[in-house]
Amino acid sequence: MNPSSFVLGLLPWIVFTVVADRLAADAVAWSAVLAVAMTGAALVRGVRQHGPTALDAVSLVLFAGIAVAGFAGGADVDDWLVTWGRPLVGVVLGLYVLATAAFRPFTEEYARLSTPREVWGSPTFRSINRVISTAWGAGLVLIGAAGLLVTVLGEHATSRDSAHLLELALNWVVPIAVVWALVRFTGAFPDRVTSRAQQDPHAA
Repeated sequence: MNPSSFVLGLLPWIVFTVVADRLAADAVAWSAVLAVAMTGAALVRGVRQHGPTALDAVSLVLFAGIAVAGFAGGADVDDWLVTWGRPLVGVVLGLYVLATAAFRPFTEEYARLSTPREVWGSPTFRSINRVISTAWGAGLVLIGAAGLLVTVLGEHATSRDSAHLLELALNWVVPIAVVWALVRFTGAFPDRVTSRAQQDPHAA
């Protein structure tokens, strides 16, 4: 399995989170518009190549809703979205991935792009994707929770330096470390499972 294929599927979420933290007025709304455009392009490309993915469809609906709320809600809504909505997006995405991992793992749609059709229905293929999707769901919830913790601790920070260090650790170090670990796990886990299954068919 090539983890870069579904990391690209998460790209609109990454861009949304980063850009929303850098803009001023209507920050989250404009970031959501950018994410809608990226997700829409991914859906069009998917329809032409291999079919749209559920992740893209969910992303499009969620980002469109955020954009409408941001532009129509006024300054108070925009402030709430910047403070709480931006990190909550990561939590929502992670919970969606966890909720669907047991019956429709999001990685399965991407894994099929590089896997022979005859193995798509195999128990090993389904099991691998359930585990990997669960890992990504948990990791995304952790990243979102780290963002929420930045907001909570930032309100009680005793100095600008301490707040800056917390933001650096929780907004950058934690997400990078989590994604790096997940990419490595995604690349290694299928080979480990298939190798064990070849040695002991009952282990699959």
